[in-house]
Amino acid sequence: MAASARIELVEGDITRLQVDAIVNAANSSLLGGGGVDGAIHRAAGPELLAACRELGGCRTGAAKITGGYKLPARYVIHAVGPVYRGAAQDAELLRSCYEQSLQLAADYGVDSVAFPALSCGIYGYPIAEAAPIALRATRDFLRCSPSPQRVVFALFSPDYLQVYQRLLAACAE
Repeated sequence: MAASARIELVEGDITRLQVDAIVNAANSSLLGGGGVDGAIHRAAGPELLAACRELGGCRTGAAKITGGYKLPARYVIHAVGPVYRGAAQDAELLRSCYEQSLQLAADYGVDSVAFPALSCGIYGYPIAEAAPIALRATRDFLRCSPSPQRVVFALFSPDYLQVYQRLLAACAE
């Protein structure tokens, strides 16, 4: 199956998806925050915070994994995206978040994983710049790995969804 055929786009709440793992747009402390991070911590319950304390934080561009606790997902992959500054390094760090998250999913035998638009909230990464990085990193990874079988981009905003739809359609042509 082609890499792009394994990618799905949905508009909605990542905490409600029936997938094996969800990716959290985490901060470097991994101890919760606002936006997607706060929503995931609230939905997973206090056990997630306790597990994150044990991880000792995470550097920008990297990812770590915990259980999903009260979430429908078995796992939460915590990826720390860059705060957007318009530097070339921003793109490298963002791509690394996707690659490391997908590698963790593969390592843990995850068949399905859902991503939010990493770094596009309070971290200020423009969706028009972030979405191509996310899709390219995902397609590149899926071309070389049989796992995960399904990658979902759970986009909370209809505007974000449209950006991803345009890019994915352009890849299929």
